[in-house]
Amino acid sequence: MRTVGVVTVGRSDYGIYLPVLRRIRDEAGLELRIMATGMHLSLGFGLTVRDIEADGFEVADRVEMLEPSDSPEAIAKSVGRGVMGFAEVFARNQPDLLLTLGDRFEMYAATVAALPFRLPVAHISGGEVTRGAIDDALRHSMTKLSHLHFVSTPEYAERVEQMGEEDWRVMATGSPSLDSIQETELLTRDELSSRLHTRLPHQFLLATYHPVTLELDQTPWQVGELLAGLDAASLPVLFTAPNSDTGGRTVRRMIDEACEGRDDWQVFENLGPQAYFSALSLASAMVGNSSSGIVEAGMFELPVVNVGTRQAGRVRSQNIIDVGYTTADVAAGIHKAISDEFEVGLAGMTSLFGDGHAAERIVSRLLSVPLDDNLLIKRFIDHPAPWKDQADAPAAVGSRQTSC
Repeated sequence: MRTVGVVTVGRSDYGIYLPVLRRIRDEAGLELRIMATGMHLSLGFGLTVRDIEADGFEVADRVEMLEPSDSPEAIAKSVGRGVMGFAEVFARNQPDLLLTLGDRFEMYAATVAALPFRLPVAHISGGEVTRGAIDDALRHSMTKLSHLHFVSTPEYAERVEQMGEEDWRVMATGSPSLDSIQETELLTRDELSSRLHTRLPHQFLLATYHPVTLELDQTPWQVGELLAGLDAASLPVLFTAPNSDTGGRTVRRMIDEACEGRDDWQVFENLGPQAYFSALSLASAMVGNSSSGIVEAGMFELPVVNVGTRQAGRVRSQNIIDVGYTTADVAAGIHKAISDEFEVGLAGMTSLFGDGHAAERIVSRLLSVPLDDNLLIKRFIDHPAPWKDQADAPAAVGSRQTSC
């Protein structure tokens, strides 16, 4: 029996993990051990660890790490608390493999803690680029700390190999979130309205906006422009709450204030996978900067108005409309997204992020990979520079060109 520890930090990864968790649980040769941390354990983010248990999973370990603030100092301290907390967990009962996902700082803490324990790490969703957020650096760091890589697309596999990873460690599995969508029984409009205790009209917008952590000083302005652009669209809006990044509390406060006194704008802390996927299937368009708009929305042929730079660098399907931050940019993007012409152009589109069989590929590899020094001791594979042996090779670092 091989024990797989799975780190989950919040709704951002749990819905993606679900099909993988079910397959690990049902696999005779594997034992599932869920480790919950971050937003899952915070009342301010919905205490979503209860949703994991409601789905029939046992939570084996809980690591408290979030500071009661989202300042840069608090985020850095939270990472430190997380490293210490996971170190205690691994010292007490170390799994055979650790499975992580994505690019959250909470997930990074668990990955760092695993290093001195010689604990092999398998990472989902490496090789992606998000130039507007510190997540970019965290994701690439986690790649170098990990021993197996389950990526969403062949392009992302090439990026991971470009970072010096051996090709046998890298597998383009597709995103497990597509498996999760296929396995979810979607709610009808009336059923979702009843679940959310609100009336969902024929046309509404689904909005999610997270802080752009490399542009923190612009957060209030960015959110203000987003809200004004949504208001100009004159459509009901269903907001999902931002995450725990620096600036997240500012985003949440401004959204809450905008929703006050309006029956047609509502914000929800956590919809859960079934209600969230159902909202994607029913909305007229998605607006904001969530990775879900890039990855999952295409499965529903849903137009997405992707605002700003947070997701800059990820591959795009034809349902994505990239816009700037201004009110005019957002309003124009929404106008295009809900037009009949744009909607017709999405009919029959296929996802770039897999075929809905990622979980079986991931679990098969977790079950079969030898847990030996070949896995643990990594080699760096050098790739020749494109200018190697060419006359236009750049000058060496530190060299100086002179002229007479």
